[in-house]
Amino acid sequence: MQADKIWQAALGELQLQVNKANFNTWLKDTRGVDYSDNIFVVAVPTEFIAEWLKSRLNSLVSRTLSTIVGQNVEVQFQVQAVKKEPAHSISRTMPDGGVSLKIRELNRQTFLNPKYTFGSFIAGDCNRLPYTAAIEIADNPGGAFNPLYIYGGTGTGKTHLLHAIGHVARASQQTTLYMSSEQFTNEFIAAIRNKNAEEFRNKFNDIDIFLLDDVQFLSGKTQTQECIFHILNDFLDDNRQVVVTGDRPPKDIESLHIRLRSRLEGGLLADIYPPNHKTRVDILELKSQQMRVAFNIQVLNYMASHFYRNVRELEGALTRLSTYARLNGIEIDLSAAKQVLSDMVSISKQQNNYHCPSVIINTVADYFAISPEVITSKKRDLKTSRARHIIMYLLRQQNHCTLAEIGRLLGGRDHTTVIHGCDKISSEISVDSQLSKSVEVIRDLLKSSQKAQNT
Repeated sequence: MQADKIWQAALGELQLQVNKANFNTWLKDTRGVDYSDNIFVVAVPTEFIAEWLKSRLNSLVSRTLSTIVGQNVEVQFQVQAVKKEPAHSISRTMPDGGVSLKIRELNRQTFLNPKYTFGSFIAGDCNRLPYTAAIEIADNPGGAFNPLYIYGGTGTGKTHLLHAIGHVARASQQTTLYMSSEQFTNEFIAAIRNKNAEEFRNKFNDIDIFLLDDVQFLSGKTQTQECIFHILNDFLDDNRQVVVTGDRPPKDIESLHIRLRSRLEGGLLADIYPPNHKTRVDILELKSQQMRVAFNIQVLNYMASHFYRNVRELEGALTRLSTYARLNGIEIDLSAAKQVLSDMVSISKQQNNYHCPSVIINTVADYFAISPEVITSKKRDLKTSRARHIIMYLLRQQNHCTLAEIGRLLGGRDHTTVIHGCDKISSEISVDSQLSKSVEVIRDLLKSSQKAQNT
C-alpha cells in the first residue's frame, strides 16, 4: 500500500475528529512519504508543526493509521518542504497595513468549500425550512429572509448551506464573504491592536452577502458583538443579505447582547434537526457516489441505523468502510461492515445516551400529565395521541427500536401505525414550534434522568 494513499485516507478520518482550525493549521499541508517496518513517516513543513503534532496528536494519528492498515503503526513526523499554491501564500500589503483588494479577493475565494453545494445537500423533513430559505436567498439576496438565522446541532448541515449560498451568489457576480465567528473575532482583535478598527469595518462595505458561522462563539465578547451589530445594521439598512448560523436560538445564547439578539431574531429563524433514517440513507448513497464506491442497501441501512446524531458521524463510518474496501480490494457486505465499524458503533452508542424504553414512556407520560397505562391503551384523544406519537418518534430516533418492538411496547400496535406516528412527528417538528419545544424539553428530562442514574 502506498504511503500517500494511506495518509489521504487517514486525513479523511482525522478531519472528522479534530476541529477545522486545528486540521487546517497542523494537518492540511502534510504528506505521507514512507511506510515500512510498521513505521509511517509523515512529511510536515516546519519543525514547529512536527513538535506540535508529536506532543498533541501523536496517539490519535497513530491510532487512526493502525485502524486503516490493520496493524499497530508507529508514526514519525519529518520536516520536508511542502509545495503550496503561490496565490494562497502571497501576502501583499498596502502601506497602511491593509490587505490589497486583489489579494483580499483571492483569499476570499478559498473560504468556500467546493464540496458544499446545493447539489450535494440532501433535503429532508429535518432541514426543509432552512434549505428552502437558503435557495430563495441565493436566488434573491436581500429579499424576504433577511437576516436568515439557521440553528441546530453540530454536523447537521448549517455550514454546508452557508457555503452553498456563497457558491450560487458568486456565480451570479455577487460579492460574498464567509467567515467563522472565531475568524471574525481574531481579525477584529488584530485590527484594534493595529488601530485599524474603522478600516476593518469598512472592508465589509463592498460585500453583497455576509455569511457568518457559529455565532455562539461571540458569547461574552462585548466589543466584537458591538462591531458585528453595527456591520449587520449597515447590511440590513442597505438591503444586503446576512446569513448567520448558531447551535441554538439567539435567545438561548448566554451573554449575547440584547441589541444583537434582536437583530438576529428580526428575520427568519430556521432550525435543523439530525436527519431521519431515510434522509441518512440518501446522504450515504450520494456520498458513496462521490467517493466512487458502491455499497448494498443492507450496508447503507446498517450505517444509517447506528450513526444518527449528525452527518459527520455518517461520513466517518462511510470513510472507514470505503477506505477498507479500497485498500483491501474487496466488496463490503453486511458482515464485514459490522466487523469494520464495531468500535465506532460502540462509541456512538455510548455518546448517544440510550434510554430504557420504559424510561422514555414514563418521562413522556409525566410531561403530558397522563399515566403510562393510558398511553398504551386504545384511547385516542389529541393529548394522548400526541404523547404516543412522540414516544414512537423517540424510540425510533434515539433507541433505533424496530417497528415491531415499538408496536409491542405501546400496546400491540401494528407497524403501519408506528410508521404513521413517527412520520407525523418528523414532518411537523420543523414547522410546529410548540411541538419542537416539547420534544427538546423531553430530551433534556431524559438526559437529566440519565445523569442522575450515573451519579
